[in-house]
Amino acid sequence: MPRFITTLILLCCCTWAYGEVRLPSVISGNMVLQQNATVHLWGWAAPGEKIKVHLPWSNTVDSTVASGNARWGIDIKTPAAGGPYTITIHGHNIIKLDNVLIGEVWVCSGQSNMEWSANMKLKDMLDELPVSKNPNIRLFQITKTTSLSPQDDCPGEWKVCDSASLRSFSAVGYFFGKKLQKDLNVPVGLINTSWGGTPAEVWTPAPLIENNATLKAAAAKQGENRGRPHLPGYTYNAMIAPITQYAIAGAIWYQGESNSGTSASYAQLMSEMIGSWRKAWGSEFPFYFVQIAPYRYGANLNGALLREAQEATLSVPRTGMVVITDLVDDTTNIHPQNKHDVGARLANMALGEHYKKAGIVYQSPLYDRMEKNGSKIIIHFKHADGGLKLKDKKAREFYIAGADRVFVPADVKVDGDKVIVSAKGVKQPEAVRFGFTNTGIGNLFNSAGLPVAPFRTDNW
Repeated sequence: MPRFITTLILLCCCTWAYGEVRLPSVISGNMVLQQNATVHLWGWAAPGEKIKVHLPWSNTVDSTVASGNARWGIDIKTPAAGGPYTITIHGHNIIKLDNVLIGEVWVCSGQSNMEWSANMKLKDMLDELPVSKNPNIRLFQITKTTSLSPQDDCPGEWKVCDSASLRSFSAVGYFFGKKLQKDLNVPVGLINTSWGGTPAEVWTPAPLIENNATLKAAAAKQGENRGRPHLPGYTYNAMIAPITQYAIAGAIWYQGESNSGTSASYAQLMSEMIGSWRKAWGSEFPFYFVQIAPYRYGANLNGALLREAQEATLSVPRTGMVVITDLVDDTTNIHPQNKHDVGARLANMALGEHYKKAGIVYQSPLYDRMEKNGSKIIIHFKHADGGLKLKDKKAREFYIAGADRVFVPADVKVDGDKVIVSAKGVKQPEAVRFGFTNTGIGNLFNSAGLPVAPFRTDNW
């Protein structure tokens, strides 16, 4: 056999025997790795190929071998916040991950109110762009995509926060991350995986819905729409599953409008969704969400009932709810323009609840219980330490009813952390409602200026 043919065969064999070490998009230069954690790095390589990872913060080298499925993975220990670092991965080829920071990583997800960015002409974001450059904030934007089955990679790229990278990034996510970065004084990585108009079913693994008669029936009510997917699991498979090996601190969520017609099962759906994410990540991470804003959903109480279902989701451990009824200036617009304060309230919740920062009031008052006292009903609240106050002389959005179930506007007296409700025409009251309409904007707040969440004492 001629020598050049023998050489060609040997070269081909070497090419077949070794493959390029590859990484998923979420593992790249400019990324933020979760601090003080066991972090998983993974990718693909030729079966049996030895992979070595040099960790600059400890000046050590960890190694592993690619499996017969041409996959490899390795767990590494991260230090306290810091950087930038360069991580080097050696296999048949060498990959250098430059400008890597160690800090706090959060996932931002939901529908359009999470997705909305400076591209939607939000004033608070347009004002922010010229001063947004911050090397300690990193952004990973997952491109909208769907899949019938769970994927192990997704389109996206880690970028340093500046006016260009921020322009199409979640406004709520950014303002959340900006406050965390400032108050914790550590790098923050934000992963935005959101899609306008999507119901929660598409963010939940399909088997959890298909094997549950109640959830399956509710999901069937989600019709086709040219602007977004509607089938269970489609965005979970393509936009959540690929990042579940990436260590995070927690998740924030702004969604619910597209489920307003199926509020009866929404709390159950959210419980399943949150549980599935935590199972996939192998972590009971905090999950903080935004209660949907007042909006004209029509003649039915769809909006009020969905907000009630969101509050019921608080029974899931390590969840928290941000109330934003006071951040709306137009109830005909399903997209409130003020995203800054929404992000700031989510950040305060994370700072107070997860990071245990002292002196932060981060929870809106929630209805606790009622007691009848003659012609009056006394309402007690949770998270009302420091007392309640009205922003105007007269309370708005309070209604009271007797046994006839006819609600009429109520007279209200604030007594410290309680509210006393009555009405001249209701001598034997049975129930009270506050802001329990689609568009109700109340004016009752706690001492820190957080609005009392809408509620009803009845189940009528």
